[in-house]
Amino acid sequence: MDTAQHKAGEEWLATAGLRPTRQRVALAALLVGDGKNRHVTAESLHLASQDAGEAVSLATVYNTLRAFCEAGLVQEVTVDGSKSYFDTRTDDHPHFYWEDDGRLTDAPADDLEIRRLPNAPKGTEIAKVDVVIRLRRR
Repeated sequence: MDTAQHKAGEEWLATAGLRPTRQRVALAALLVGDGKNRHVTAESLHLASQDAGEAVSLATVYNTLRAFCEAGLVQEVTVDGSKSYFDTRTDDHPHFYWEDDGRLTDAPADDLEIRRLPNAPKGTEIAKVDVVIRLRRR
């Protein structure tokens, strides 16, 4: 990874007030260093860190992604109730889940229309609505 990617990672962490540890900066640089949005799993980010020559354990990747979620830097999108993806684009938007190869991508929001939601049970409020559109090849 080059210096510009590390600098972008450090700046991204600073926006959330997170301490820039070596591991956090390395993972942040992989996530946002080129300015593109990413959908990653902990495993795919761990593999990318290994490929970049960064010594970061899988447990550290999981813990760091959780910290990034809590800081509002990424959002977690759960597919199948067990597989989590982490999205660097944090605004509300729908996703396509490609069943054939297990990818998550952004879906165009322009045509999505949610007219009404059920009432939340007494004593609760709706915190967020996730839209994941599952696709498979014919």
